[in-house]
Amino acid sequence: MSFRYTVALTFTDPSTAGEWLAWMRDEHAAHVVQAGAQSAEILKMDGVLHRCEARYSFASRAEFDRYVRDHAPRLREEGLRHFPATREIQYERSCGEVIVRA
Repeated sequence: MSFRYTVALTFTDPSTAGEWLAWMRDEHAAHVVQAGAQSAEILKMDGVLHRCEARYSFASRAEFDRYVRDHAPRLREEGLRHFPATREIQYERSCGEVIVRA
């Protein structure tokens, strides 16, 4: 079964959220796909001020584990160069296996 990885972000500054969305669209999402994800979706969430999600699909847990081992450290470092802790972004990561698809 396929595997999903989600990074949810909450921004205190709306301009930072806009910069992040542009960076994801223009650079980062494609880099994660090149590193092993099958697809990437970027969402601007309704009902929550300045909250976005990046959702990635992997072919399997093994492919996700390979991504985490071989590529995630470099890509996360790249993200922190663009958006350091001083930008006051709250990150939440979650992942799981797709059990049912209808």
